[in-house]
Amino acid sequence: MPRERALSQDAARLATLSEVNEALAGGSSLRAALQRVLQLLDRRDSVVCGSITLLNPDTGLLHVEAAEGLTPEGRSARYKVGEGVTGRVVESGKPVIVPRASKEPMFLNRARRKNLEQRDISFICAPIKPRKEKKSVGAISIDLPFEKGRDYQGYVRFLDVVTSMIAQAIRVSHLVDAERQRLVDENVHLRDELKQRYDFANIVGTSRPMREVYAQVNQVAGANTTVLVRGESGTGKELIAHAIHYNSRRAKKPFVKVSCAALPDSLIESELFGYEKGAFTGAQNRKKGRFELAEGGTLFLDEIGDLNASTQIKLLRVLQEREFERLGGTQPVKVDVRLLAATNSDVEGAMAAGTFREDLHYRLNVFTIFVPPLRERKTDVLLLADHFLERYAVEHGKPVKRISTPAIDMLMSYHWPGNVRELENALERAVLICDGNVIHAHDLPPSLQTGETSGTVMSLSFAEAVEAYEKDLIEDALKTTRGNRVKAAMLLQSTERIISYKVKKYEIDTGRYRN
Repeated sequence: MPRERALSQDAARLATLSEVNEALAGGSSLRAALQRVLQLLDRRDSVVCGSITLLNPDTGLLHVEAAEGLTPEGRSARYKVGEGVTGRVVESGKPVIVPRASKEPMFLNRARRKNLEQRDISFICAPIKPRKEKKSVGAISIDLPFEKGRDYQGYVRFLDVVTSMIAQAIRVSHLVDAERQRLVDENVHLRDELKQRYDFANIVGTSRPMREVYAQVNQVAGANTTVLVRGESGTGKELIAHAIHYNSRRAKKPFVKVSCAALPDSLIESELFGYEKGAFTGAQNRKKGRFELAEGGTLFLDEIGDLNASTQIKLLRVLQEREFERLGGTQPVKVDVRLLAATNSDVEGAMAAGTFREDLHYRLNVFTIFVPPLRERKTDVLLLADHFLERYAVEHGKPVKRISTPAIDMLMSYHWPGNVRELENALERAVLICDGNVIHAHDLPPSLQTGETSGTVMSLSFAEAVEAYEKDLIEDALKTTRGNRVKAAMLLQSTERIISYKVKKYEIDTGRYRN
């Protein structure tokens, strides 16, 4: 009989350990999991009172994380490490057994157990200590009804397994909390970085057309008004959309971009509005669309002129009703999203041709910002060129510092059909192929150097090309020396007589470099 009773007890403890493991691995909060562990121990052994006390590494105090049978005062109790039975257990890392708590003078009863006055109890406290660690992170305290002949050592061994599971759960919880905090900090950092990147101060350009754009962005950013950004390809429409969002009240919410031209007609609706499970072949789960992902923030629809007719109708409903239905769904989904749109197409011509809805245009055209092409803001070309030069010199690890005067003249005389994007690409290429610290005219793309494509530079013979390069070098040296021919000759490892002859031959005005 005793053997059968021991086997039955072992089987019961194994079943309890299995349930404890499930509770700790169940995905609930650490506090809820620990509370469930105490409830399982109570169900098995009729625990009068139980608590799990953890060490706060910041304060160095022990606090009750989960409890069964404690008064509110008991739950709020705090211990120092080494204080009382629980504090001694955490400090020593060894369990303590008090067969009759009423006979133990060091038993503080700070937890104010509800039933201690009415019942004599046995108190068992075991440390919560991770495997291969010397320091305890807490302790589990159990009050059992006093029974003569109770197998205390067997119960401590049982608790040792329980506390090992708890220690692992605490470790995992701390790792999850640390990773969550890291992601939160990283998210805040990235948002701050984006806000700084798209701040007005970081948009390059001081020309009158760009100052007008800044004024319009400043006027509309703080409102929830729908904005239509228009301009040629490569003018920076997306940059303006970012500036509106990150200077608005929605700056801490998502900014979601959709390129309408990049998505085929068969996918655009599901991408924008999402779909329900089973809406079409392959739709195995519900998927949120871009509108839902942008909840509380801003949705930027780039190249909106390329939307098909059916999607235009759904978009019009969202703008009017602030709700939509997922593909395959029947229930309306409410959204709080600010819409920004951009296009480089002739919207008026599309309306006349019947490919773009007039009512949708009226909804989008509440506040329109026209981004000027680069050829209309020539005074910004040099500012933009210097900006891209600095960026790509750092990015590619090149010692390029400035642009030569002939190269500047070439940049200023070009008509830039590709706008700012073309200028950026030209400067990145020049930085990559430049073999010194100055970008010369021959470092610029061929499209800026051939008359057939740009209309800015005539075709040159070999002799003319050599002379143009020689003139470029002399002008750059004079610019460095502020028009001093002697110093320019030294830089070029030549003589003042030769440099003066070349200056006269190429009709170089040295006076322009003296200031």
